[in-house]
Amino acid sequence: MYPPHTITSGLLAGAFGVEPVEAARTIVDAEGYGAVVVIHSMSEDDVRTVMAHPSTMIGSDGIPTTGGKPHHRLYGTFPRILGHYARDEGVLTLPAAVNKMTGMPASRLGLTDRGVIRKGAKADLVTFSPERVTDPATYEDPHRYPRGIEHVVVNGRLVIQNGEHTGNLPGRVLKSAAR
Repeated sequence: MYPPHTITSGLLAGAFGVEPVEAARTIVDAEGYGAVVVIHSMSEDDVRTVMAHPSTMIGSDGIPTTGGKPHHRLYGTFPRILGHYARDEGVLTLPAAVNKMTGMPASRLGLTDRGVIRKGAKADLVTFSPERVTDPATYEDPHRYPRGIEHVVVNGRLVIQNGEHTGNLPGRVLKSAAR
């Protein structure tokens, strides 16, 4: 009928011959696990400006799904910043990018034992190749792991070793201490 990226709510409702709310319900019911919407609304120039600002922290709101196609940022946010924006484009330095992903948000949230490398802190570490880190995930093929990430340690336990998942799942929910 229409490629998924060109369907709007009005167009979808019209195609089904129903009201927009009913069209949305039909999609969610058909998927069985919910629906994810990808909206193209950001300008690349704006992204670069905001990313370079000293107060900007970097995170991802990529939503894991049990099927279907999540937004590719689920797999690619951090390697894209490190590879494309820091290494290739020079929008920010590699140390600034790492800080905006780790120490800066941890500090802002009052997580004093996260985002830093020091005695007594939780061991959350990532080793990566600055020359090779990249994000191959796309809108069309979002389930693609980043390249150039060698090891990941979460809470002192190895989760990724030589680019392969170890089966360890030591992550946990963190509560902000910031007020």
